[in-house]
Amino acid sequence: MFISIYCCFFGRIAPEFGLTTENFRWAIVGPGAIAKRFAEAVHRSEDMHLEVVQGRSLERASAFASAWTRDGAASIRATDSLGDVLSDERVDGVYIATPHPFHADSIRAALLAKKPVLCEKPMVTDSRKALELTSLAQAQSTFLMEAVWTRFLPIYETVGEWLRNEEIGALRAMQSSFCFSAGYDPNSRLFDPAQGGGALLDVGIYNLTVTRWVLQQAFGTCPDLAAIDARATLSATHVDRRVAATLAFDNDVTSQFVCAFDGAAENAFHIYSERGTITLHAGFWQATRASLARTGYERVDVDRPFRVNGFEYEIDEAVRCIREGRIESDRVSHRETRETLHWLDLIRAKLGVIYPFD
Repeated sequence: MFISIYCCFFGRIAPEFGLTTENFRWAIVGPGAIAKRFAEAVHRSEDMHLEVVQGRSLERASAFASAWTRDGAASIRATDSLGDVLSDERVDGVYIATPHPFHADSIRAALLAKKPVLCEKPMVTDSRKALELTSLAQAQSTFLMEAVWTRFLPIYETVGEWLRNEEIGALRAMQSSFCFSAGYDPNSRLFDPAQGGGALLDVGIYNLTVTRWVLQQAFGTCPDLAAIDARATLSATHVDRRVAATLAFDNDVTSQFVCAFDGAAENAFHIYSERGTITLHAGFWQATRASLARTGYERVDVDRPFRVNGFEYEIDEAVRCIREGRIESDRVSHRETRETLHWLDLIRAKLGVIYPFD
């Protein structure tokens, strides 16, 4: 059986919920590749726009701003000064998309200026820094959220329902991969330790956050880790270009994953239970299709395409929370960010990988 589900929501946030319908004004810090996806989602949303772009290079920031200025709309401002962004009263929220070792300083400055923050994952490089910054957000009564866009995708709503309803019975295990081939360049952010290079921090976080999400849907909370087995293959710059790990939990559930820059893989997320399987198909971190296979039943395939490019859902959540005066999102809470980073800390300790920013 094949089911296609098309879910669209084009309306503005309704005034009956006590929220403004005026355009939400975003600033981008770090006009790199991932910021383009954010900019497209904002550009194609009716109730928000880009106000300013900040980069280390004014020329690069200006080119990015020009590329995303709407026809007939006011130009998007460009600057090379973070202070300029944070002193701008027109900015309602700051999206941070620099390499992850540089997130902490920008987040801290924004929170001290009482500017709400949506920051790319991993929010910071270890759980200690996450505790410091989430505590600062609480002290400043200012919104802070890690941009784990995967958790907000429509297909994850469907899979979450399957898991909560125990459509395939009790959870037993998970397997996933996030691998691609990248030509070795010691100066690229993938291989440069000073820029937080390494497969685990860059893409392995997706394997971990979806593992945590599946456990939360199945059990309501994450069971404690009982054991970790992890192996890494290092590049010439001594960052991990491939990591394979098995996480065992105290309820006898396991999650195995591989993340890598040196080869291809299926890049799906498989969920195994007592009476069947659930698969988030290739590119699980940006999936639009999932399959439910139950013993004795015909397989069910569900498609839930994006409204824009997938980033719109986490952006909608951030805007909703900020307009409601919230400090964090229930769906990617401060605690969730800290605990995911704690898992990363434990795996990195097992691997013995040391970074210059530790």
